[in-house]
Amino acid sequence: MKGMGQMMKQAQKLQAKMAKLQEELGERVVEGTAGGGMVRVTASGKQQVVAIKIEKEVVDPEDVEMLQDLITAAVNDALTKSQEMVSSEMSKLTGGLNIPGLM
Repeated sequence: MKGMGQMMKQAQKLQAKMAKLQEELGERVVEGTAGGGMVRVTASGKQQVVAIKIEKEVVDPEDVEMLQDLITAAVNDALTKSQEMVSSEMSKLTGGLNIPGLM
């Protein structure tokens, strides 16, 4: 049973490290772009959009659909990059193990 106690201690250490990493990732940001950088979206490691920047050159009242498409593409790019960042950092922490429910 000694081995079981050691395993529990290791699991608790890993859990504490993961909680700290998740907090740190919430403060880190990535940027997604569309339209050659004309639309920029910043997202956090918590997959939350924290900023959107739109260059005035792409704001055309006659073509609102294009602007909507650019915003959608930039948001999706930022969220994908955020998910990749989180996955990469979690993988480093878990040594590449795929632990269900952690990501």
